[in-house]
Amino acid sequence: GVFRALSPRPLQGAAEHGLEKIPEPIKEATALFYGPPAAASGTLPEGQVDSLLAIISSQRERFRARNQELEAENRMAQHTLQALQSELDSLRADNIKLFEKIKFLQSYPGRGGSSDDTELRYASQYEERLDPFSSFSKRERQRKYLSLSPWDKATLSMGRLVLSNKMARTIGFFYTLFLHCLVFL
Repeated sequence: GVFRALSPRPLQGAAEHGLEKIPEPIKEATALFYGPPAAASGTLPEGQVDSLLAIISSQRERFRARNQELEAENRMAQHTLQALQSELDSLRADNIKLFEKIKFLQSYPGRGGSSDDTELRYASQYEERLDPFSSFSKRERQRKYLSLSPWDKATLSMGRLVLSNKMARTIGFFYTLFLHCLVFL
C-alpha cells in the first residue's frame, strides 16, 4: 500500500538531491529499485521520508523476527540430529549384539548357516569387538620391539623376512648348507 502511494519521481529526486535524513544504503536501494535517476523536479516531503523510514524499519524488524525463527529451527534441527546420531550409535551396538546371538544360535547342530547382507555388514564389527586382547598384544609387541637394541632389531627384521617367504627360506637353507660344506672342506 504505502509503496504505491509514493511515486518514483519524488524518490529519484530524493536520491539525486541527497536529503540528509535518508541514509546512503536506502538511496542506493531506491535508485536500484526505480532505475537510473532522471532529472527530478523536487524533494520528498518530511512526512514521506518518515513513512519511508517507518516502512524500512518495520521490514527490518520482520526480517529480524524471521531470522530468530530460523535460528530457533536450526537449533532444533541440530538437537534432533544429535539425538538421531546417538540413537544410530545405540542401534549399531544393538545390531552387533544381535549378530552375536545369531552366531551363537548358528553354532548349534542342525541350524542352517545362511547369511545375508545384514549379517555380513556386522560380522567385521563383531569380530573386532570379540577379541579384546588383540590390541593389547599389538601394543605389547610394539613396546618390546622399541626396547630392543639396533642389532637385535636388525636380526629380528632379517629373521621375519626369511621366515615369511618360502623362497627366502629355501635360499637361506641352501646358503647355510653351502657355508657348512665350505667350512668342512
